[in-house]
Amino acid sequence: MVAAFSSLSLRECVALFERDARQGTVFTGRYRLPYYVWGQGPPLVFIHGAADVSRSFLMTIAHLQPTFTCIAYDLPGHQGDGARLSQYRHDDLVHDLFALLDHLGVGQTAVLGSSFGGTIALRALKQAPTRLTHGILQGGLVHRPLKPLEWWLAWLARWLPGPTGRMPRREKILRAVHGEPFTGLDPEWWRAYVDWTGAARIATLGHQGRLLHQIDLRPDLPTVQQPVLVVAGDRDHVAPLSHAQLIQRSLPRATLHVLTGCGHVPAYSHPVAFAQAIRAFLSPGVPEAAPTPW
Repeated sequence: MVAAFSSLSLRECVALFERDARQGTVFTGRYRLPYYVWGQGPPLVFIHGAADVSRSFLMTIAHLQPTFTCIAYDLPGHQGDGARLSQYRHDDLVHDLFALLDHLGVGQTAVLGSSFGGTIALRALKQAPTRLTHGILQGGLVHRPLKPLEWWLAWLARWLPGPTGRMPRREKILRAVHGEPFTGLDPEWWRAYVDWTGAARIATLGHQGRLLHQIDLRPDLPTVQQPVLVVAGDRDHVAPLSHAQLIQRSLPRATLHVLTGCGHVPAYSHPVAFAQAIRAFLSPGVPEAAPTPW
């Protein structure tokens, strides 16, 4: 089945999504939250990282949806969602997650947080130990205060209009930080990463940077009692392997899984390996099922 999975192109993943996923919007009291539900089986909620979108998980979810009901949503700050980011606290992001689960009638579920999304997943795991049964942290960040220049840029970004795709030299910077793990892959995967993350607003990135600067989740780690999978790329220059190892050692019931040759965005560059790690953690011993032919 691995060979069948790896043969899915980006176009095929998108076609499966457009055919089978259910999309909707719910007002959380703070913004109009867009989400999609795709698959069958036990639920698994996906939370994307800073300056990204829920669509980032499409290639990974395409391989998981035969055995999991995958739920993904956009964090506040996208065009037209009504979010007032200047009034947002980090706990508000956690409350938005629970508002979505209540809207969908989801009782117990596993939760996956990528990068900045991992901070939301961690706080939610602490707050709802019976409702959230398992956690998956990919490229997790628990304490990342900004350097002085980064803080100044984040402050400035909060007031700038337009999407991040208009930022000068953006793709060149992305290539330097994230490009190596895409070497040898179909160029469509890199193009999807650049284009989909380029739709995020510059102001949203600035506000997310401000929230990241303020939080310190290290004291929370020993209190999280659920099983947690810590996923790290050995070529991750944003959340290096040493950081993942520290998180894993600080969590009472955590397992570390290292993706070889992978950077900070496995949902784009290594979706099959990422999906396999998730499945092995949540459903050990259950054989992989092929996506429904489209």
